[in-house]
Amino acid sequence: MKYSSAYRAKKRWRILIPVIVCLLGIVGVLAAQLPGIKPRLAWRVEIAEAYLRGIVNPVESMPAPRRVQAAAAAATPTPRSTETLDPATATATLEISPTPTLTPTPLPATAKLASPAYEKQDMNNCGPATLTMFLRMYGWEGDQYVISDQIKPIPQDRNVNIDELFAFTLQNVNWLTTGFRVGGTVETLKAFIAAGLPVMIEEGFTMAESYWPNDDRWSGHYLLITAYDDSRQVFTTQDSFVGQDLVVSYTDLDKRWQIFNRVFFYAYKPEQEQTVRSILGEAWDETANRSLALETARQETEKDPHNPFAWFNLGSNLVYFDRYAEAAQAYDEARSRGLPQRMLRYQFGPFFAYFNTNRTEDLLELTEYALKITPNSEEALLWHGWALYRSGDKLKATEDFLAALEAHPGYFDAQYALDFIQSN
Repeated sequence: MKYSSAYRAKKRWRILIPVIVCLLGIVGVLAAQLPGIKPRLAWRVEIAEAYLRGIVNPVESMPAPRRVQAAAAAATPTPRSTETLDPATATATLEISPTPTLTPTPLPATAKLASPAYEKQDMNNCGPATLTMFLRMYGWEGDQYVISDQIKPIPQDRNVNIDELFAFTLQNVNWLTTGFRVGGTVETLKAFIAAGLPVMIEEGFTMAESYWPNDDRWSGHYLLITAYDDSRQVFTTQDSFVGQDLVVSYTDLDKRWQIFNRVFFYAYKPEQEQTVRSILGEAWDETANRSLALETARQETEKDPHNPFAWFNLGSNLVYFDRYAEAAQAYDEARSRGLPQRMLRYQFGPFFAYFNTNRTEDLLELTEYALKITPNSEEALLWHGWALYRSGDKLKATEDFLAALEAHPGYFDAQYALDFIQSN
């Protein structure tokens, strides 16, 4: 049989790629021994590995939903989970008490906080770096490595969920009360700044370079907001990747913020609680906050039914209320309208929805897609393992759970999964 030159070239690449990746790995290990070179070279090695994977196994669009009728969940016990459903769905452990009816105070046309000492992020470290700048505004004296060493000890961990940032501040900066909510508005952000309180958000971000062929360059990113100006309709932000005191319009920020369900992270001293209650209003209560966000997402799907992020937010808010069948349908709509390639690196609501509606094939397909892009994603490894377990492959499920623990040492949900299947 004769083979085309293209086939032979592709075959040679398949043989050479593992060798090249291995050599890059050796270079990376050697680089780790050189403190002055380590960050830059390690990052370049990671980029090269991602690009080579993209050549061998090209990244395409997220697979379309199978459009099956959601079945009742199988008898398989539902995995316990302490992780965030998406970066906006973990609930803070604050004690909720009734919120008094307060009359909103008109906001000034402009407000500005003193910018913190700038922290340029290291590899995959925008969450810890942004939180560092945020906490410095309250007098904290640490840096991003104090945070990342605790919540992401492996630098190749590409995602830090907002609940992980919350957990760090809860455990290590306990003289502050911290929390986060979803469904924020431009007015919410302005109210925090006007009250002298910085606020962090998670948003969509377009990268300057491609990391594999056909890369859509979309990524998740944290941003610290320190000022606003109504006359120019802009916020002043601290961006750990791009730079300090950057200006972004209200409209552009809200568009990028919507992608993460408009999640925002805040902190305050005990004497400032009443101020924060006034800013949050009904959203002081977490369940009420989620109900408001659910209604906002529903309205946005009606206003712009072609917007995949409106549908995705609808699904995530429905997952919060355990309304998995409706959530799965909303995620179907989001996928049908086109989501970014890296979406499942940061938000995991579809995994919950498809697992709990017994859509195992969809769960397998989506987690495999997520792992193609982020092979060390502990969340994708966890849910791929549960899908395999539900499919009857206990051995491979165990391998996934072990891999999740290797990617994120101490990952409670993976340890729980291991303990569960080993005892059943």
